[in-house]
Amino acid sequence: MPQDKGLYMPVGIPRLDDEFLTHLDEYSLPEIAFHVAKNIIGDDIPGDDLKSIIYDAINFLAPVVKLEENVFVLELWHGPSLAFKDFGARFMSRVMSYFLEKGEKQLDVLVATSGDTGGAVALGFLGVPNTRVTILYPKGKVSDIQELQLTTNGQNIRAIEIDGTFDDCQALVKQAFTDAELNEKFRLTSANSINIARLIPQTFYYFNAYAQLLKQGIDKVVFSVPSGNFGNMGAGLLAWKMGLPVEHFIAATNANDTVPEYLKTGIYQPKSSVATLSNAMDVGDPSNWVRIADLFKDDLDVLKNMVTGFRYNDEETLEAIKFINDNYNYVACPHTAIAWQALRDWQQDNYKKDTAGVFLSTAHPCKFPDVFPQSIAGKIDVPEQVKELAKKDKHAVALGKDFEGFKEYLLKNE
Repeated sequence: MPQDKGLYMPVGIPRLDDEFLTHLDEYSLPEIAFHVAKNIIGDDIPGDDLKSIIYDAINFLAPVVKLEENVFVLELWHGPSLAFKDFGARFMSRVMSYFLEKGEKQLDVLVATSGDTGGAVALGFLGVPNTRVTILYPKGKVSDIQELQLTTNGQNIRAIEIDGTFDDCQALVKQAFTDAELNEKFRLTSANSINIARLIPQTFYYFNAYAQLLKQGIDKVVFSVPSGNFGNMGAGLLAWKMGLPVEHFIAATNANDTVPEYLKTGIYQPKSSVATLSNAMDVGDPSNWVRIADLFKDDLDVLKNMVTGFRYNDEETLEAIKFINDNYNYVACPHTAIAWQALRDWQQDNYKKDTAGVFLSTAHPCKFPDVFPQSIAGKIDVPEQVKELAKKDKHAVALGKDFEGFKEYLLKNE
């Protein structure tokens, strides 16, 4: 994170060649990922090395599943932590490891999580030499399984339970990056989506989803994106800027509706986050919005033409979960259900026979067992790695949300 407290962006965003884009359906996910990454990264990582990184990191599928005519779900939870964050975390950890040289100062990765980021980062960096990960999560605001994913790793992964919200955790991480003493003592970096290395690999699955639709003869698409810190949406818009022919994006939020309000009123007013059933989206001041504003150069009219915002409360989220189960025999996590509902509401007024609506499914439903009524919970197939988690012991340090306490912890536990 730069000292001016802004965020890094690529100096230029390359447009991919039309030949590649019109023949996307001929490429596998790793092949697409390599082509996209190579265009952004250039020669900073030689081609063969980049290919090795991608084929190691992106070694799972992200299928597009048809639920009904022009309604598809993009399943992004087939990686090891059962969440879409695996794309960013696995790619990032391998890139960081690639650039680390023997004898260099240890890399300290600070990460705030509202649920899924921490688990993905923990597994992505677990055992990576010369790195240490410190995960901050809000006390009582992540699911039991998410907490186990954060706190049971050991080795080079440590967890801090903050008595506050995700926004408080994120503020602590951001402040650490601008603290002179901590930067003198540690080699700090972030694994949150404030780090551009998280967003680049998240573009891969947008291109790959379009490739899967092309195979079905569909070449027009609208994406509905469950949104919290707006990294996922930022990645989609980055893919669009690179030439992916997306017709429209839908920003689907829970009660933390800073962005939908902005799109309606033109006034950007961050607010304190509130806890909801879709906890990974409980963000009142989304960091990545400045990147999206930069992509559109703060032109609200052009932005509104490309992005529509919707917000839903917990009651509406539960209704959506039930509808999806009853009508498609499909179990959606609360974040996924919000994205589906937003797509459905958008299509009511904007339905086009030749345009596919794709909503992003960001996490496996087993991570949120308390959200579902028993009739739906009984249908969830719990993966073996989740059953193994329950046998492990939790290890976390409890801290308040004041920066001095966090700083003292870091200095005392160097």
